Amino acid sequence: MCWEASDYMMDKKQPHPVFKFATELGPLLAFFVANAKFNLFIATGAFMVAIVAAMIASYVVTRHIPLMALVTGIVVIVFGTLTLVLHDETFIKVKPTIIYGLFASVLGGGLLFGRSFIAVMFDQVFNLTPRGWRLLTLRWALFFLGMAILNEIIWRTQSTDFWVNFKVFGAIPLTMIFAMMQMPLTKRYHLEPATLEASDAREGDIGPS
Repeated sequence: MCWEASDYMMDKKQPHPVFKFATELGPLLAFFVANAKFNLFIATGAFMVAIVAAMIASYVVTRHIPLMALVTGIVVIVFGTLTLVLHDETFIKVKPTIIYGLFASVLGGGLLFGRSFIAVMFDQVFNLTPRGWRLLTLRWALFFLGMAILNEIIWRTQSTDFWVNFKVFGAIPLTMIFAMMQMPLTKRYHLEPATLEASDAREGDIGPS
């Protein structure tokens, strides 16, 4: 059976922005608070519980779990378990590098085959020209690659508390700022009408039209 981005997007309900914000930031805030009051290992356990709760809440409310949240949740559970079982904080620190690197690889690899997975990854409906898709995908692939490198530099050279603070108060603002910086591009290459049926992105095709 051929699975398409349009089918994925149309079978879900759009969550309220406040709910979406809470499920995305809640686990990170739980991680930050637990680390501040206890230690990184207790924080890791709290992070795992919170992210599973967020995914369950997302499914209960929208009957859908965003792809990025699902991938992130799986990586958190795997590396969080390794952190707790082996009592080695390296695993939870390298987790963002793995996630960022994975997203960069998927987006970059898709470009090589003339496909864009950005709409599915970000759980949104985009309606851009093929050139718009290529540029947006390339930018996000490079951003994720840069974040992977930055995470490696910080956790290897700075204290655990500094890394935790960066993870909550650095990585999130950087991502939000970068996302807002892409608005001119999405407006420039936006297509009308903004429907899935009319979108070149229906199957992620970014080849020449």
